[in-house]
Amino acid sequence: MTGAAHSTDTPVAAALALGDDALVLSHRLGEWAGSAPVLEEEVALANIALDLLGQARILLSLVGDEDELAYLREERSFRNVQLVEQPNGDFAHTIARQLYFSTYQRLLYGQLAAAEGPFAGLAAKAVKEVAYHQDHAEHWTLRLGDGTAESHARMQQACEALWRYTGELFQPVDGLDLDLTSLESAWLDSVSDVLGRATLTLPSGPRTGAWAAGAGRQGLHTEAFGRMLAEMQHLHRSHPGASW
Repeated sequence: MTGAAHSTDTPVAAALALGDDALVLSHRLGEWAGSAPVLEEEVALANIALDLLGQARILLSLVGDEDELAYLREERSFRNVQLVEQPNGDFAHTIARQLYFSTYQRLLYGQLAAAEGPFAGLAAKAVKEVAYHQDHAEHWTLRLGDGTAESHARMQQACEALWRYTGELFQPVDGLDLDLTSLESAWLDSVSDVLGRATLTLPSGPRTGAWAAGAGRQGLHTEAFGRMLAEMQHLHRSHPGASW
């Protein structure tokens, strides 16, 4: 593995999984720079992206050199869930992805903050940031879902398109001692409540099994991830050893 030696007390698989989730979603949100639908969203999405990038830096630094881990690893070495790597699509797709992930991340960090472990300190701070991320996603889900016929249709389609990627969020990760059953139940309750208030229908498609997606934790990613990674790593790989 590329990167400096890590502490023997750090659960490497867990740090990579959480760090890669945050890193990849941060990059996806950063792609909205200059093209968000309203000026205020330029700031909001950039701030969320920076929060996630800060989390990623801390988590990856527990494993090795954060820059090398971000810019020199090959695609199969990344352990993020496939949900966060999905293309932005239209604004409704970005919001649906953010609703699903930020709801999960807030509950996840809540459990980690309450436990004694290597991620407790990070989780206690990050859960406050993620509360804003979730609130932002809920606000836009309600606004789009209960808006015009066009915005409602787009938000419904986005929720359904990304639903198949959500089951992977609740797969076990080495080094994370979580109550996955209660985590998934709370996630479903929260998402169901938001979609209901937004006059949207909870998707009924599979979230696990043969027809669902999700092998990112094993290093298997969707086609879009390879293109994203090439763009994210291009500058660093083009100037090896450069300092700025």
